[in-house]
Amino acid sequence: MIQWLRSLAFVAQMYAMMAVMALWFTPWAIVDRRGAFAGVRTYCRWVRWTAGWMVGLKTDVRGTPPTGEVLVASKHQSFLDIIMIVSVLPRPKFIMKKQLKWAPILGWYALRIGCVPVDRGKRAQAIQQMKAGVKAGVQEPGQLIIYPQGTRVAPGVKASYKIGTAILYEQTGQPCVPAATNVGVFWPRTGIYRKPGVAVVEFLDPIEPGRTTTDFMQDLEARIETASDRLMKEAGFHAHD
Repeated sequence: MIQWLRSLAFVAQMYAMMAVMALWFTPWAIVDRRGAFAGVRTYCRWVRWTAGWMVGLKTDVRGTPPTGEVLVASKHQSFLDIIMIVSVLPRPKFIMKKQLKWAPILGWYALRIGCVPVDRGKRAQAIQQMKAGVKAGVQEPGQLIIYPQGTRVAPGVKASYKIGTAILYEQTGQPCVPAATNVGVFWPRTGIYRKPGVAVVEFLDPIEPGRTTTDFMQDLEARIETASDRLMKEAGFHAHD
């Protein structure tokens, strides 16, 4: 019960601080996009810090966070893996649903950091937009974060890897950095309770451009799943549990 109450307090302050920090960084973000990145990164680091002392959930980022123009293909188990990845990347960005650009605070900040809103089925158009923006100097090179399984997947649950990741890999012509995680062991997809422990996101060796679709997808899935299983086992989770 005590851990549940601590978790409730943590979640409440986490969302309250999202609004506070967004307002605090807005003047800077309006005049300079670096202000938006600073606001987003500061918030993510705040969540990691408060998780450590409020609910006993430490966070550890392993491997080398990429700094160039790359794809980051990550295992996605909960909001925490997004928080951890964004906290260490210099220019994180996403392809997002067009409707999200109207979301209070989040939508505006997403646009300021270079996320591209698209209608369903128009991802290729978004990629071309991003590439053209970087080439013209309108956008700075960044790290495009994608989720190969397309949604949050709880530990121990199997879900297929979608071909869209390979399409992005081919269209961008960029290296792809896989990322594994065990965060779902401690921070579930839904609910309030946060379990103490050490949540890990690990950046793996990049997959260079030029691989065939089949080869790329098989290698990507094998790397992410093997590393994620290792991290979850390290956290005390086993699939048969």
